[in-house]
Parts: sequence; structure tokens; C-alpha cells
Amino acid sequence: MSVNRHLSRTIAMQSLYEWDFHPGTSLLAIADRLIIPVKDDVDIEYVHRVVKGTEQYLEEFDGLITKAAPEWPLEQISVIDKSILRLAAYELLKDEDIPPKVAINEAVEIAKTFGGENSSKFINGVLGTLYRQSSRYQEEPEKPEADAGPKE
Repeated sequence: MSVNRHLSRTIAMQSLYEWDFHPGTSLLAIADRLIIPVKDDVDIEYVHRVVKGTEQYLEEFDGLITKAAPEWPLEQISVIDKSILRLAAYELLKDEDIPPKVAINEAVEIAKTFGGENSSKFINGVLGTLYRQSSRYQEEPEKPEADAGPKE
């Protein structure tokens, strides 16, 4: 059995999206229902971990997203973008098994597939800000200048 992490992430995002419309429903129950048609291709443990983690830290993530995008109040962010941001915030800030660049790149790819015209740029910007403000942030090593010439 080969599991597809991208598909697993997509199922997690879709679960969060649906849950936004039905907040009284169990998020795990939504995820389990969405897993059924693709159960052989997804990492069920991963889907459960990220949706439970996202739900657990939802208020914290919403606060961080609001600070990272002050010109976009949370209620003005589309539900799809909000779902992608919340999932990626969990991976970026709470899941040590997911490298930050992977969390950001995957969120951007999901936004290109499911979001609006500017979703991927918006999500990349917000997540870049969250990453730079996080304890996981590491500066990129400076690249040597190409035409610096010989050093004396």
C-alpha cells in the first residue's frame, strides 16, 4: 500500500472546510467520512493527527493568521483559504515531523488547486510571516555573490 501524503493533506483540508460550515459536527467524523473512498491511498493516522491538532490550536492559529494578515479580517478570508491556512499553521508550528518548507509548499499547491486566483500568493505570504515569527525559523545561509572577484 502506497500512501499519498498530498492526498492525505487534501482530505484534512476538505474536512476543515466542511467543519467550518458545521461547527457542531465532530471534525474527526467528517474526516473519517471523507477518507472512505480513498482509504487505501491516504495516511489515516496523519489525517487524524492534523485535524485533531488543528482543532486543538484553532484559536491560537486564528489569532496568528489575523496578525499576519491585518488587512484581511478572518471573516473576510474565504473558507477554503482559511482551511488551508489553519492546516498549514498546524504543520508549520506544531508538527515537528513536517519540514516548514514542505508545509508551506504543500499549502501553496493545495491553494492553486482549490483556492481563488490570488489564494496561493496570499497563503504563501501569510505562512512566510508565520514561519519567520516562529521558533522553527532558520535564516537561509547567505549565497556568495557571483561577481565578487578575488579576495585579497
